[in-house]
Amino acid sequence: MKKGLVQIYTGNGKGKTTAALGQGFRAAGHGLRVIMIQFMKGKINYGELKAAKRLKDFAIEQYGLPSFVDRDHPSKKDVALARQGFERARQAAKSKHYDIVILDEINVAVDYGLVKLSEVLDLVKHKARSVELILTGRYAPKELIQAADLVSEVKEIKHHFEKGVAARKGIEY
Repeated sequence: MKKGLVQIYTGNGKGKTTAALGQGFRAAGHGLRVIMIQFMKGKINYGELKAAKRLKDFAIEQYGLPSFVDRDHPSKKDVALARQGFERARQAAKSKHYDIVILDEINVAVDYGLVKLSEVLDLVKHKARSVELILTGRYAPKELIQAADLVSEVKEIKHHFEKGVAARKGIEY
């Protein structure tokens, strides 16, 4: 790609990560090199991890613990992993090794104070020209929305969790 754009998938509905994965899957099908860096996720049995291993040009790296992050009191390990993930994201977005760089749940990491908004804005501004950058997660800050080329809001209308249906293998994870 001559000029990569910045995409954001945000909102309170289900499907933000799935949309980014779909974009990455489509890109890999055309021979583009994709990396997804997952913030605040450390669960080893996500289906996308298994699927990405089957694809030549699609890598997923996780920078999080398998437990939820306490929004008001994130652990030192949560902060350290987010910092490590962001440094990896910075390297990936500035190199020309990847065509698509997906920062999964980066908006939440910013909202929780694990990553500074100013750093993400700097990354958006200084990414390699050819890199398509995709940011996911609830709570996208207005400054990132303004800096993006495409913003999609996923709105929850109804969710099966309300009926007590637990997360299902192959669907939610």
